[in-house]
Amino acid sequence: MVNAASGFGTGQLPDKEAQMYYVGLDDFYLVPTAEVPVTNIFRDEILSEDQLPQKMTAYTPCFRREAGSYGKDVRGLNRLHQFDKVEIVRVEKPENSYKALDEMIAHVEGLVRDLGLRYRILRLCGGDMSFTSAITYDFELWSAAQKRWLEISSVSNFESYQANRLHLRYRDENGKPQLCHTLNGSSLALPRVVAALLEDNQKADRIEIPEILRPYTGFDYID
Repeated sequence: MVNAASGFGTGQLPDKEAQMYYVGLDDFYLVPTAEVPVTNIFRDEILSEDQLPQKMTAYTPCFRREAGSYGKDVRGLNRLHQFDKVEIVRVEKPENSYKALDEMIAHVEGLVRDLGLRYRILRLCGGDMSFTSAITYDFELWSAAQKRWLEISSVSNFESYQANRLHLRYRDENGKPQLCHTLNGSSLALPRVVAALLEDNQKADRIEIPEILRPYTGFDYID
């Protein structure tokens, strides 16, 4: 769970309040994404230059109300009120944040490529981005069953927007506090990845397991 201040710091509140589950008795929100608690680790902190970059990851259940979908695309694994997701978060000096963004995009692309999934990367236009983000890239997987692309990851650079709300700073070479840049990405949201793995690897009599996963599953196919 996270409090309202945490959600405000990363920009989920007040913008995405309708998508979050609120526990009124305790005055907390269920975690919508690990971006919120992880980025808030550095709330009101002034880091030294040698503490940057900060690279963090978290594997958590995420809770979304999916309000506003009006019953659209709610069957199967398309829209779940609870799902597991791995999140990657970075805190960077401003001059390094776009190099970090490229590294995070390459990391997510490496995952879907190693899984052998059909994917594409979209750079979102301003109207499709959240107001917190300076730039966002979406990863989408092809759904053979639905005959369309489904988002499975977003990688964003928030520049100083979240840092300003969180009072997250570092001291430059002159000892003067400066705002950090924050970035985050999904690496990966699991339900749609599982669906794509099952669809893309379905044969006439079985579902084959991608070779990279076989050391973890202990088997090569599902009958």
